[in-house]
Amino acid sequence: MPELLIAPSILTADFARLGEQIREAEEAGVDWIHLDVMDGRFVPNLTFGPVVVEAIRRVTQLPLDVHLMIVEPERYLKDFAQAGADWISVHFEATPHAHRAVQQIKELGKKAGLALNPATPLEAFAPLLPELDLALVMSVNPGFGGQKYIAHSTERIRRLARLRNQLNPACLIEVDGGIKPENVAEVFRAGADVVVAGSALFNSQPVAENMKQLLGEVYAAGSR
Repeated sequence: MPELLIAPSILTADFARLGEQIREAEEAGVDWIHLDVMDGRFVPNLTFGPVVVEAIRRVTQLPLDVHLMIVEPERYLKDFAQAGADWISVHFEATPHAHRAVQQIKELGKKAGLALNPATPLEAFAPLLPELDLALVMSVNPGFGGQKYIAHSTERIRRLARLRNQLNPACLIEVDGGIKPENVAEVFRAGADVVVAGSALFNSQPVAENMKQLLGEVYAAGSR
């Protein structure tokens, strides 16, 4: 059976009943919980900080995948680590010291990820790939949920998979943005190990039904 980790983004969940929605996702068989942290500076939106991560940590034992879309992420890495993050990703574009940030995450005992925006050359991953636990490909421009998948992202995933296999086969490839049943198999076949799904999971239908539909497309695609 194909292996693809599903990480629902709480950005599109109902925050009035967030704990309930996370438990629903957990019961549906999701693998991680993805938390999009935005500062209103690096991206044109403002979401939440370590306090919300800490609250979510109390309601689930699933790995918390914290995606920092913030400038100067080094200032806040310890806060998010202490709040209960398991994976912490910073943006290449958000700091002049991406290598230092990755080192800090590892020193805090967490899994380290690096994220790239759609217009950033994929080669930016190369110097850090040997040290990364996670390489995050943005398949939309970051800042808002519910955006359409950018078509050329599939080729970027393929290229990254080849580079990853050369430099660090243990590094997972995560894809974030516009994941739907109609493209999840394409993303999986291109080389993704983890996909972030927001509105595809949290919508008017039960999360379990949406999860079944996503995984059904992946299973139908077969192995890579």
